[in-house]
Amino acid sequence: MSEKLRIGLAGLGTVGATVAARLLSGAVPRAELVAVSARDENKDRGVDLSGVSFVSDPSDLATQEDVDVVVELIGGEGGAALDLVERSLDANKPVVTANKAMLAAHADALSKLSVGGAVPLAFEAAVAGGIPIIKALREGLAGNDINRICGILNGTCNYILSRMEAAGLSFDDALKEAQEKGFAEADPTLDISGVDAAQKLAILSALAYGVAPDLDNVSVSGIEAVTAADIAFADEFDSVIRLVAMAVRSGNGVYHSVEPVLVKKSEPLAQVVNELNAVSISAAPLGDIMLQGPGAGGGATASAVLADIADIAAGFGRPLFDKAVSEMTESASENAPASEFYIRLALADKPGSMAKATQILAENGVSIEEVVQRSSEAGDSYLPVVFITHRIENQLLRSALIALEQQTEICNAVLALPVFAQDV
Repeated sequence: MSEKLRIGLAGLGTVGATVAARLLSGAVPRAELVAVSARDENKDRGVDLSGVSFVSDPSDLATQEDVDVVVELIGGEGGAALDLVERSLDANKPVVTANKAMLAAHADALSKLSVGGAVPLAFEAAVAGGIPIIKALREGLAGNDINRICGILNGTCNYILSRMEAAGLSFDDALKEAQEKGFAEADPTLDISGVDAAQKLAILSALAYGVAPDLDNVSVSGIEAVTAADIAFADEFDSVIRLVAMAVRSGNGVYHSVEPVLVKKSEPLAQVVNELNAVSISAAPLGDIMLQGPGAGGGATASAVLADIADIAAGFGRPLFDKAVSEMTESASENAPASEFYIRLALADKPGSMAKATQILAENGVSIEEVVQRSSEAGDSYLPVVFITHRIENQLLRSALIALEQQTEICNAVLALPVFAQDV
């Protein structure tokens, strides 16, 4: 190995170009960029790569003798990205990646290569952008028992909900604005469905609890059903709506969820707006901490990639996880914590509708704490009604919602969101 760590970089998008420019400027003194790979060698990326060799096939970086560390910024769950990472680890070359989809989907194979061969696989940039949450869990909180991890892990959803809240935009208008500003992809499905946040949560849970990443063990709901009316109702309860990812220790493992949640304005998570991310951790003996910062974008992600390169250059690299995935404990797919809930119904504008709805809730063990009902306007056949429940078990709520959805003569729309609580 040369005096400086020689970096082979695959992927020259916004993040990759930023990483390349910083390495060429000497931002990481112990590392130098020697090779890059991208689809188009001649594309202008705003950085002078004339002194760096170009490799047409990214997988060749894994075996190139003058490359010590491979940085994978291609993206995608499989394909060229996975092939490059597997080949690099098999060749005992440390890897730095920002690819949460690949890590969440292929943790078993990648763990065997990384842990078994004691080859560093660094992934700070895969979760929460520039927030050093991976380092916090692995180093700063070493020796603590993690009781709960929760936070805002998707900047696209947070931007949409924040703009609906601040400007009164509809979901579609807020999404369009997010796309125009580069905070949302042309196809935003992965973000707004909650899957992107679930992938990140699975990685954090593996670090905190030794739970093998498995999206089948995450209860996932996106923000597509949240309307401007829900944002207005939340305000009446002195609350906002945020997409919250949560992993909490339960009786037989760890319960994972990603879903829109009603958050009181006095809570720190309610202050996290636009494209920012935040992660809150409850630990013993430390207590509660929260990390907040840019969760996406070239600068934030590149910052995390560069930090990983610096760690490896300084000899601080670690395998993907501290043990093989096959040795990790089982996750609890049920046992959701009891919660208060926000329930929004569209009730028929006719006598007896409200009484029937409250009767169904009571019969299913759902106790009501607060109610807000809108007056009818000309032409309305259904009226929005919102309930805040007392704390109840999740299965009781599900039974009540199923019963309400069957009452088509009085109810044609139902939405239920948990109410965030610090003491879960």
